[in-house]
Amino acid sequence: MKVLISGASVAGPTLAYWLHRFGFEPTVVERTPQLRRGLGGHAVDLFGPAVDVVDRMGLLPAVIDARTRTEQISFVRPGRRPIDVDMRGLVGAIADRHVEVMRGELASILYDATRHDVEYVFGDSIAAIDSTADGVRVSFERGPDRAFDLVVGADGLHSNVRRLTFGDAGQFRRYIGGYLAVYTVPNHLRLADRMLTYLAPGKLAGIYPVWQTGAARATFLFRRAEEFRYDHRDLDRQRTLLRQTYTGDGWEVPRLLAELDAADDFYLDSISQVVMDTWSRGRVTLVGDAGYSPGPAVGGGTSTAVVGAYVLAGELLAAGGGFAEAFAAYEREIGELVRRGHAMGPAMMKTLIPRTAQQAWLTPRAAWLLPRLPAPVQRRLLSLQGGPVRALTAVRLKRYG
Repeated sequence: MKVLISGASVAGPTLAYWLHRFGFEPTVVERTPQLRRGLGGHAVDLFGPAVDVVDRMGLLPAVIDARTRTEQISFVRPGRRPIDVDMRGLVGAIADRHVEVMRGELASILYDATRHDVEYVFGDSIAAIDSTADGVRVSFERGPDRAFDLVVGADGLHSNVRRLTFGDAGQFRRYIGGYLAVYTVPNHLRLADRMLTYLAPGKLAGIYPVWQTGAARATFLFRRAEEFRYDHRDLDRQRTLLRQTYTGDGWEVPRLLAELDAADDFYLDSISQVVMDTWSRGRVTLVGDAGYSPGPAVGGGTSTAVVGAYVLAGELLAAGGGFAEAFAAYEREIGELVRRGHAMGPAMMKTLIPRTAQQAWLTPRAAWLLPRLPAPVQRRLLSLQGGPVRALTAVRLKRYG
């Protein structure tokens, strides 16, 4: 069976790897002219079964070698000593298996593992999908029409495949009250293995090193009751909105904002979820953020995407290519994981972005204390805030093939 996958970030290449391994013929189409290879994007987390999937692909040593190596988070308090939190202890209180890696680095590793066995088409995008009883006729923006047996959207929060198959994104997108911005800056503080975090009511700003390049990454998370109005490709407008949001903030924030115009990897997006009753229709299905984003930075979206891609390929194998049966099984297998991620996204936002000055005071102290508590107390405290990660670590992966 020929399977077209839209998107070459994380979910797409993961799915392509397993489809090829299970005897399918995948093709990956990617809008950008070339792979966003290297160290772009923000740091993402692989938890529990997502680590297992990468391990089964034989890629875990490469991913571990590429990890961010951030060992400590320092919550800065201008004029006072910072509160230092051991990163390994904090994450260890939530999950047994965890790797943090730059998104671009993970995408490069996945691409390198598949590029000799999988057809990649860069610089093109799907323009139309015409499903019939016998297959799918796909029109492209640049290339000629082609026929496939199945189409999978692995093209993120603003999925083109979802729009073409299910309609306008507004009916599926749920804004949960915040924004994430990330971009590269010079490592002017000479950080090595430490992230610095500044908290204010409704806002977070941070900077952490990218050891492979000697540069650093600036990260901003902030609350906003109403969504901004802008085109998600209008970067100049987004830069202006970020500057306006952090006007008047102290610490290193003005210096980080001064680097905005020089950054060629600037990213800003709303913290929104994709909520659908089903993410399959006919011969088309969705994987990762395209179908069930729990929200950037708050719900374990990268891990869910890796697990979802593996399960989708496995269920197609188990059903002998019977896509209707496979898609239904795929949705059943990861449905609870998706629902819990959606439910816990707002709780994670509450933890990450303090709403009041009192919460901004409490958050670093709670993070410092958590790894020092007895395990039963940790589990009790994390029963809500660690929901997405606990849901991920509770998944038991099948072995397919």
